[in-house]
Amino acid sequence: MAPSLLLGKSPSNSEHTQIHGMGPILLDSGVAFRVWAPNADSVSVVGEFNDWKPDAHPMQTEDNGNWFVVVENAKPGDQYKYEITNGENSFQRIDPRVREVTNSIGNGVVHQPDFDWQGDDFEMPAWNELVIYETHIGTFHRGDDDAVGTFADYQMKFDHLKKLGVNALQVMPIAEFAGDLSWGYNPAHPYAIESAYGGPLGFKTFVREAHKAGFAVILDVVYNHFGPSDLDLWQFDGWSENEKGGIYFYNDFRSDTPWGDTRPDYGRGEVRSYIRDNAMMWLEDYHVDGLRYDMTLYIRSVDASGQQEIPEGWGLTQWVNREIHGFKPSAITIAEDLQNNEYLTKSDIEGGAGFSTQWDANFVHPIRDVITQPDDSGRDMSKVRDALYHGYNGDAFQRVIYTESHDEVANGKSRIPSEVDESDPENWFAQKRSMLGIAVVMTAPGIPMLFQGQELLQDGWFQDTEELDWEKQDDFAGLGRLTRDLIQLRLNRSGTTKGLTGQDVDVFHVNNTDKVVAYRRSFDGGPGDDVIVIANFANQHYEHYEFGMPNEGTWKRRFSSDRRKYSDDFGGAASGDIQATPEGYDHQPCRAHVELPPYTVLIYSQD
Repeated sequence: MAPSLLLGKSPSNSEHTQIHGMGPILLDSGVAFRVWAPNADSVSVVGEFNDWKPDAHPMQTEDNGNWFVVVENAKPGDQYKYEITNGENSFQRIDPRVREVTNSIGNGVVHQPDFDWQGDDFEMPAWNELVIYETHIGTFHRGDDDAVGTFADYQMKFDHLKKLGVNALQVMPIAEFAGDLSWGYNPAHPYAIESAYGGPLGFKTFVREAHKAGFAVILDVVYNHFGPSDLDLWQFDGWSENEKGGIYFYNDFRSDTPWGDTRPDYGRGEVRSYIRDNAMMWLEDYHVDGLRYDMTLYIRSVDASGQQEIPEGWGLTQWVNREIHGFKPSAITIAEDLQNNEYLTKSDIEGGAGFSTQWDANFVHPIRDVITQPDDSGRDMSKVRDALYHGYNGDAFQRVIYTESHDEVANGKSRIPSEVDESDPENWFAQKRSMLGIAVVMTAPGIPMLFQGQELLQDGWFQDTEELDWEKQDDFAGLGRLTRDLIQLRLNRSGTTKGLTGQDVDVFHVNNTDKVVAYRRSFDGGPGDDVIVIANFANQHYEHYEFGMPNEGTWKRRFSSDRRKYSDDFGGAASGDIQATPEGYDHQPCRAHVELPPYTVLIYSQD
């Protein structure tokens, strides 16, 4: 700290500039505070260090709308706020950049950033070797006395996830939100970590331990709106137009979102930096391995039609993605847009937004439709074929594929077992078709994703009030094993299914009469690489089903979803290893036949 920055002295502008950063800045002696409030007439910092007296530490103006002060007796752990005067009105606000709060309507806390990362040097898996597990801290697992799950509670189930085989946890938003129960898509304080989950220290520990256990951590962030409740950013310094949100928000028609008039002003430099710095905070200070942006449609356009574009929103995503990938090239950025816009995953040089990958609506919606149809006659195999072929910019891994996500199992929709049979979501049909969906996800080109509890046959719909039903872990242990076996094949753990990590798919057999599809997955092609998947979407048992094969000889059965070890309700009657003969079929040079049980997926490859 410069010697002249003493309590009661006003540091010069040149001395201000020697202390960089926004929010609370720890010094060798005391804490500096800087806040952006361009329309305030006066600002002071009040807190435990000055008995909350507004006249104790008045802040000095800087040329760019910022206010600054050094408080020598402030220290980490102290609670504080800003007292702002605009005209005749005086009011208190929580620091927009605060890393820790007592709660969403409480006080800011001067955060101690020091943390023992214990040499954390985790390396993100290659994107073609990712299996993502979307998850919610508050409901995944709760301790005996906890009303909401915490980061520490979650870590108690790392062994379950390690055994399952997933290697990336996509965590739903953890920025401080109103109350203790939420999906997280209502960030009240975007820089603070939800106090009910364990705050910033809890999250750092979670990431460190996740890395030790072999999991990448991808964090959901919400930049299409803030709040809308418990939102101290709202009219932060007392200024606004049209009774809207003030300096952090659009104050015209562009403010309108499905979540209130709370769209950030992407054209204002200070707001752009606020979002950019927030994104970088997660990677730099919390060691996360990627970000998933919530509903980018509402960053790049005013409404769902996409007709009223917001060019500065598009430009902001380009900038932030460029910064992220420059800082950490292995980091993955995921867009939830669901409009099948390939420019989201083009490079900014090509005019794209620069995302690594995006959630694929052209996979989830048709596949869910096919497996949840009440009658086999309604299952359209052309939808399966088109979903397998769909992609962006010729890169299979520019899409994330799934049958369940937090959005797909709420808001009027249920998890697949309940969609299949609401009255009995644990019956044979629910088990079979749920697992059929997971098998297609794990064998299709793209980055596969599960939603928490799919491996447990979780039913109903997602609610932030209900923990996963962990009793199902024992009740449906076989389905957990089935999911694990598919993940092992998807990641080529045995060295016999490299094709599942590759770009290529050839859907060579589409039988809409019998409801069967067969396809080849490949990386380079050949034995140990080519993978043949045959999927029966009908409640029919075929004793002798014929289809094409790319090569003659013995094809080893690597997986059957009908095995009894997965469920006592399953038949276990599928063919084992098969022989392909050099007789052309399905535009393939060879053919083979299998016994194919109902709603079953078989996977074959050659040694």
